[in-house]
Amino acid sequence: MAIFGQKKRLGDQLIEAGLLTQEQLESALLEQKNTHMKLGETIMAMGLVSDANFAKFMHETQGYELATDDDLKEADPQAIAAVGDDLVRKHEVIPFGFESITELKVAMSDPMNLAILDDLEMVSSMTIIPYYAPQKMISVYLGKMYGRQESNDAAAQFEAEHADEFREDTAKEEDDAVGESPIVKIVRSMIQQAVREGASDIHIEPLEHGLRVRNRVDGMLQEDAQYSSTMLAAMTARIKIISGLDISEKRKPQDGRLTYVVDGVEFDVRVSILPTVYGEKTVMRLTKKQGLTQEKKYLGLYPDDEMKLDGIMNNPHGIILVTGPTGSGKSTTCYTVLNELNKPDVNIITVEDPVEANIAGINQVQVNVKAGLTFASALRSILRQDPDIIMIGEIRDGETAQIAVQASITGHLVISTLHTNSTSASITRLIDMGVEPYMIGDAVVGIIAQRLVRRLCPECKAPHMATPQELVLLGREQGEQITVYEPVGCEKCGNGYKGRKAIYEIMPISAAIRRILHETVTAEEIENAAISEGMNTLRMSGARNVIEGTTSIAEMVRVAYDMDAQTEANKTSDEEESAE
Repeated sequence: MAIFGQKKRLGDQLIEAGLLTQEQLESALLEQKNTHMKLGETIMAMGLVSDANFAKFMHETQGYELATDDDLKEADPQAIAAVGDDLVRKHEVIPFGFESITELKVAMSDPMNLAILDDLEMVSSMTIIPYYAPQKMISVYLGKMYGRQESNDAAAQFEAEHADEFREDTAKEEDDAVGESPIVKIVRSMIQQAVREGASDIHIEPLEHGLRVRNRVDGMLQEDAQYSSTMLAAMTARIKIISGLDISEKRKPQDGRLTYVVDGVEFDVRVSILPTVYGEKTVMRLTKKQGLTQEKKYLGLYPDDEMKLDGIMNNPHGIILVTGPTGSGKSTTCYTVLNELNKPDVNIITVEDPVEANIAGINQVQVNVKAGLTFASALRSILRQDPDIIMIGEIRDGETAQIAVQASITGHLVISTLHTNSTSASITRLIDMGVEPYMIGDAVVGIIAQRLVRRLCPECKAPHMATPQELVLLGREQGEQITVYEPVGCEKCGNGYKGRKAIYEIMPISAAIRRILHETVTAEEIENAAISEGMNTLRMSGARNVIEGTTSIAEMVRVAYDMDAQTEANKTSDEEESAE
């Protein structure tokens, strides 16, 4: 049972427990004035105390029991009814069970708040036993309990209010409808639900007879809601207003951005609107601002790959390329490398479109094509700013590639991204852009190709012995006894997968590869030379994760498809059938 009426403030108790310094507390109090969050949540959001350590502090030092995921997932409806939905949503608490006929268990992120406890006791006429749960956990479950209901109620309200307008004049401008609370609620709830589900993108798609909302979770699109097509104009107009776009322009594509705070975490939302035959389609990409600026140890590199990356980063000049398709985590890797290189004695300048995260101590330039500030023109100006390290958001054309090569040869370290399928393909792409092969050999110091694979849910993944064709896909000898896992699906994951992990193909440009670039250039030769020097291809890295039980063979094939391996696996399968 918790000890109430503590005279010491939370910050002072955290200092006494050795979890916080006085300077950190003052910094957190200053930040709290801006965010208006609870002090504990502010401290965790700033990374001063981890969620696990804070929960341990609340349990061991303050005496509060900890609410678990299962407690909140299986919350007793009668416990919620004892307090009422209005109070649950107002105070953001979750009553989840009964200790006795007179005692109610309630999950709270601030169990020391006596005012909330008094409110709950007054309404329920019961003794409240507060359990500690992080605000993020409570918000996720409140979102599941009320988020969809709120959206549906708002949609019904909007359709009822505007039914006559659409029947009388479907071509009427909907600008006036933007300020209506139902649409504001729907858009807000849509973004909040997507964030809480861990989505990277929200797709709002006009169909012939309706409007569909889909979220991309762990790289896969899944339907979230369907609405009447009468809501499209007002919903699109609302998104245009909050992202700074022209609501009167409906014939041209538009791009915008906005910042949105969900559960105390700031997200950068990039908005793209595209006219289609049934109306304007909107895609919103969600990026957690702090998520891009992480430490290298969180990239998920194997020790041998981390050594290769360290070797590449230690070069004083040259080009480091990060390659992969859209949504493969290239930006995260680039920002992580920049964070590692960000020292007081170096001048780092970036040119990006758009700037995805602000990093202290780095000069970041936003591309503005209308003002004539392209990647190429910005690079020319940057070179006159005495930079040590330059980050180019993307090498899109020959002019940018040539300037990047010249910058690297003249003593600068250049970091950039390319949209290619592998490390060796990046070299041939630069050649296609007009860069001479020998120049690439002199300029490029390392290439990192990457993909994101979905992690198997640890609660429900099912083991089986690898079949002969699966052994071929894994690059293993026939007859080896290897256990692999397949997705099943349970309440915690839904489809057998939960979260994602990056797989890498890291190729330092060695003397042998430089010789190949001076003689002849084919992607296959370059790749073979790199493999002979110890490079793990994307398929090898994927196979490594399959054998460890992190992901499935189907997922490995999806993100790191190897036509030769697939052909060999099919051949093995055919031979087995013939033998039978």
